[in-house]
Amino acid sequence: VQLQASGGGLVQSGDSLKLTCVASGLSFSTSAMHWFRQAPGKEREFVAGITWAESKVYGDSVNYRFLISRDNAKNTEYLQMNSLNPEDTAVYYCAADRIIRRDPSLISSWGKGTQVTVSS
Repeated sequence: VQLQASGGGLVQSGDSLKLTCVASGLSFSTSAMHWFRQAPGKEREFVAGITWAESKVYGDSVNYRFLISRDNAKNTEYLQMNSLNPEDTAVYYCAADRIIRRDPSLISSWGKGTQVTVSS
């Protein structure tokens, strides 16, 4: 399984950013896809998950600012992030599993992260 995340960068507070994760080596259309993030010195945190049927679940810290989506024809998931603030600064990871899992220790497949930095 390969998960390649991209789209991170340095933005200012209040800006928007869209992350992309391209998957290969798995049955993407039947997999639950996720986004997690990890800030320096903190544990990896669940951000959002989407089932194969496009049911969506969000972490408490998102507060309706983020939107997860997927395109099964492209084996790709997305994370649209709006109203970014410095507390959103972290490495963002895409992940895949059979079902949505909030606990990162239970996730079966991880991609390399993409850095998001929000300046105040």
